[in-house]
Amino acid sequence: MRRINPANEKAKRDYLLWLGATGRKSRATLDQVAAAIDSFAGSTRHADFRTFRPEQAMSYKQRLAEQINPATGKPLAKATLHGRLTALKAFFEWLCREPGYRRIRYSDAAYFNLTANEARIATAAREQKTPSLEQVLAVLEALPADTIVQRRDRALIAFILLTGVRNSAAITLRLKHVDFARGQISQDAREVRTKGAKTVESVFFPVGDVPHRIVGDWIAELTGTLLFGPDDPLFPAARIGLDDEGRFLPVGLKREGLASTAAVCAVFSKAFALAGLPYHGPHSLRRTLMRLAFALDLTPRELKAWSQNLSHAKVMTSLMSYGQLPFDEQAGVMAGLGEATMGQRSNEALLRELADVVARHGRA
Repeated sequence: MRRINPANEKAKRDYLLWLGATGRKSRATLDQVAAAIDSFAGSTRHADFRTFRPEQAMSYKQRLAEQINPATGKPLAKATLHGRLTALKAFFEWLCREPGYRRIRYSDAAYFNLTANEARIATAAREQKTPSLEQVLAVLEALPADTIVQRRDRALIAFILLTGVRNSAAITLRLKHVDFARGQISQDAREVRTKGAKTVESVFFPVGDVPHRIVGDWIAELTGTLLFGPDDPLFPAARIGLDDEGRFLPVGLKREGLASTAAVCAVFSKAFALAGLPYHGPHSLRRTLMRLAFALDLTPRELKAWSQNLSHAKVMTSLMSYGQLPFDEQAGVMAGLGEATMGQRSNEALLRELADVVARHGRA
């Protein structure tokens, strides 16, 4: 039976309520904070937080550094350590101001800090793998479309490429939110799970005829064959039943949307494997769309429209979050700039030589 400390549990509850109300944190973030607090409490055998000492924080950091990730068999990643320790530091900074906990010094929370080098490693930006537009189109072409679930999965990938919507929005969209004839999507935050509960109006991206055709055929099948209405989900969950051999298999669709974003990731995982390509998650297609924006060499006005279509209020958000170039492309661009610079210098040198010749002949 799990041992708990009632006073600690009350402090944790009060902090999570405060953090959720004032910090506007998502449920997933609050769950991660709660897990970090529980982990630390367990390391002290649930000693009362009122008796907190810096030695406890240092001991906990040492245990984390030695802990093995059961999934990889390797020590926990620095980013994982950073996330847990940052959550605990913030918790104790809050706790020391609460009645009954004033003996905890505000500065004591700093004992949860990583070293400067460890923090740099934990927060370092790493190259994110991004599929090319051609790869995503190849995945769509390779996918089977014999069953309705297969057609749904193919349409899901095509739709995310065509619109750039996030996972959580895709599984909560209804047919009424898509005006296919006009190529428009209305992500109404009252009904669609958008980031930051922000209502987003956007249009289809110019990614070619294949995704457009697949999505159009899917909507036509939902409305024409299955008689789905405006309030029915765009991507319904599969209805499981028994086949002739008594096996549980998808036998149709429910009038309920996919249950979670994990279901979307599973669709992408299976699709890329079928195409013989490394796995790329649904969110990576937003980076694919930014690569396409670079290839189109957009004007500032066009880039602003593209950014807004990705639901970004600022162009810099699109460039910084999704515009990172892979190293080989970065090197290619820099090499091209070098060649252009050398060519410019050569032309300038030639002009100087011609000027010298003209000057000499002029003096002659």
